[in-house]
Amino acid sequence: MLKIFFLVFMAGGVPVAIAMAGASLAYILMSGTLPPFVVIHRMVSGIDSFPLLAVPFFILAGNLMNNAGITTRIYNFALALVGWLKGGLGHVNVVGSVIFAGMSGTAIADAAGLGTIEIKAMKEHGYSTEFAVGVTAASATLGPIIPPSLPFVIYGMMANVSVGALFLAGLLPGAMMALLMMFTVAYFAHKNSWGGDVKFSSTRLFKALCELAVVIGWPLLLWVLVVKLGAPAQITVFAGLAALFVLDRIFRFEALLPIMTPVLLIGGMTTGLFTPTEGAIAACVWAMILGFAWYRTLTWKMFVKVCLDTIETTSTVLFIVAAASIFGWMLTATGVTADIASWVLAFTKEAWVFLLLANLLMLFVGCFLEPTAAITILVPILLPIAIQLGVDPVHFGLVMVLNLMIGLLHPPMGMVLFVLARVAGLSFERTTMAILPWLFPLLLSLVAITYMPSLVLWLPKMFF
Repeated sequence: MLKIFFLVFMAGGVPVAIAMAGASLAYILMSGTLPPFVVIHRMVSGIDSFPLLAVPFFILAGNLMNNAGITTRIYNFALALVGWLKGGLGHVNVVGSVIFAGMSGTAIADAAGLGTIEIKAMKEHGYSTEFAVGVTAASATLGPIIPPSLPFVIYGMMANVSVGALFLAGLLPGAMMALLMMFTVAYFAHKNSWGGDVKFSSTRLFKALCELAVVIGWPLLLWVLVVKLGAPAQITVFAGLAALFVLDRIFRFEALLPIMTPVLLIGGMTTGLFTPTEGAIAACVWAMILGFAWYRTLTWKMFVKVCLDTIETTSTVLFIVAAASIFGWMLTATGVTADIASWVLAFTKEAWVFLLLANLLMLFVGCFLEPTAAITILVPILLPIAIQLGVDPVHFGLVMVLNLMIGLLHPPMGMVLFVLARVAGLSFERTTMAILPWLFPLLLSLVAITYMPSLVLWLPKMFF
């Protein structure tokens, strides 16, 4: 009966959050076994969670970076690094998304932020609009895979899994996905005889490589000083941050400080300096320092607008989580999850078969539901079966998030499709066709991540 109510609401075009809460309330009223107040109680309990405090702060950090001109700096850095390669702006698109993924945590923010700059530049350099939209959409999926990631926060809360472990789990798969996308760009460049889009400059390339060297060498130097030489941790970190600002001022780097955002977050979480929730607050403070004090591109008027946008987005996300909380609880209480688990386990006890079926289901669901809603519905159903079959919950979390990110590129509900269609001025149908060739590297990545768990779990096992 609960499932019937939900499907009726969804078929009637009711928003998914209201459909979940409404179906739960209708079932309770029809059955008469529980007081209706249970719906409100469970919805409030569903968002009364410390990890969920990270949601508004990560959204705020991404919005601050978007509005403080950071996206332009990231684009210019990626242009200096790979813009001279064949199919240069395609590579710039991927590299820029990798960097921006370390700040925004969402695919839609990546598509709307960097996508606006990248698609315009690619069209001006003679690339077809379809190619520009396709590579932008594919690279936007990196947003929730490379930490920080809002879907990982939601999954971690629902699955009772360490968010820090999930963040680390996304690093190697994110790098692999980026390389596969760059190989795809290189294939199209060779096929169409494209050249580079900026003149090769050894000076610009050297400066960009120096920025990368600082990003990689800075945490290693701090690790040697603190762990090997016993230097005071807090004093060393603050001295290291001061040194970063001095280097940036002397050499006038393009995007050194924004690129350091994911390094600071991952470093702080793995060393125990702060939790993922506190890391979200640290990301906001870092973004405000860069926007207000260092680059001076952020005004108080812009800040108020960013805060209002953040409140609107956060309200939507948390309402979905609250509604999914009562719906998931009702699915468990009515025995639906147990019935599904029994059916699946009767069908197969092989983990690889279950993962194949789960992938197909999640790809299908991702075409119709927003990722937050899909995660909160699917975790109570699929995770117990995965654990019974020996699948690590961190590994399963990454598989689930990647499936749902691919779903964002599909009609009828793919939000990235709608965003890019508006940005590029393409019809929805042409945007959908433009993305089809890019499903190959994404699905290849999904297969590798699904059936090579060591790719996902190697880093988390080192630190957790």
